[in-house]
Amino acid sequence: MKGYQVKQYNAPVKRYCQTLELRDNPELIAEYRRRHSREEAWPEIRQGIREVGILEMEIYILGTKLFMIVETPLDFDWDEAMAKLATLPRQQEWEDYMSVFQQAEPGASSAEKWQPMERMFHLYE
Repeated sequence: MKGYQVKQYNAPVKRYCQTLELRDNPELIAEYRRRHSREEAWPEIRQGIREVGILEMEIYILGTKLFMIVETPLDFDWDEAMAKLATLPRQQEWEDYMSVFQQAEPGASSAEKWQPMERMFHLYE
């Protein structure tokens, strides 16, 4: 097992954790992975994520389960940012493009697809 290096910031950040299910089809999952590669992901989507104030976004996968970690400044407003993200160029097109792979309603926004997870434990003091 290996760990993943975490980016350090000069100020405190907050974290959002969300989950989403993919369709149970190995070929679709392989294609979903490919479309999220640095070479295939649309630059407008990366730019939009940054534009709404997200500092870092990571997506992890286990079988059909996706787990996303989003790091933001402390004053970040999730609802406001997701509303803005939904209006940015190519965002809904990307969501529709990804819906082929996801267990989600057609036409759903990112905020409607990804479900927030509740933190039930932490080791911080």
